[in-house]
Amino acid sequence: MRRSMLFLPGNTPNIIQNGEILGADAVILDLEDAVAPTEKDSARILVRNAIKYMGFGRCEVIVRINSIDTDFWKKDLDAIIPVKPSLIMPPKTSCAQDVLAVDAYISQLEEKLGMEPGSVGLIPLIETALGVENAFQIASACKRVKAIFLGGEDLTADLRCKRTKEGHEISYARSRMVCAARAAGVEVYDTPFTDVNDDEGIYTDAQYARSLGFTGKSSISPRHVKAINEVFSPSLKDIDYAYEVMEAIRIGKEQGKGAVALRGKMIDAPIVARAQQTIQAAIELGLGREA
Repeated sequence: MRRSMLFLPGNTPNIIQNGEILGADAVILDLEDAVAPTEKDSARILVRNAIKYMGFGRCEVIVRINSIDTDFWKKDLDAIIPVKPSLIMPPKTSCAQDVLAVDAYISQLEEKLGMEPGSVGLIPLIETALGVENAFQIASACKRVKAIFLGGEDLTADLRCKRTKEGHEISYARSRMVCAARAAGVEVYDTPFTDVNDDEGIYTDAQYARSLGFTGKSSISPRHVKAINEVFSPSLKDIDYAYEVMEAIRIGKEQGKGAVALRGKMIDAPIVARAQQTIQAAIELGLGREA
């Protein structure tokens, strides 16, 4: 289960070596914004060796490469694909063609290396107005896309507005991203909350993201991981209710009932679907059992 994703600069060995104990479900090893042009080569080698020799335990590994309008992205993939990260994050993805360019190059590398086709997935980072408008095309560009990811900082710069903690300026983008991802059948992740000292604000922002339908949320600080994990985990109350729903459905079928009620409310297909999703999340977190 991928609730939290923590960005780690690709040129900081002291931080990367602690990646698996920082509490996030996934780490994003960053070769782009966090790394100066003069340090790209050394960061690439560090990230490659960290994945190859360290391992990150149960923590999923994602690598943010440089954008395809630079001279770095193919070098990034040449170094990283052989060590098989779970996902590659191409930044500044604005259209399906951007995704297909990265997909084609990864496919060439997989074939050359004798890897299973599609071994490494994609999570395009959408951080432009054009990318938001093309979110569905990006999310459905190819089978390698497993999720899409909203980047609020670059997006607000592109929109020519101020990035605020309240986030009203990216409300439309958030909603559009969720709709696009769900329509395409992939997951969707929210932008980081940038005030690392606001412990209440991260809860509020994460709760709002979850209410919109985001799968999880990213962070630039380990300090925010705990809050994100809590918000995007089902509560014990939610889990208990989900099992009640599934038990009521089971009993109703045994009794030949066409309609089933629980706590005075009819149980329809959306309620059953949400119950199943909750139970699956609980199982992945070790808090549940098969219904």
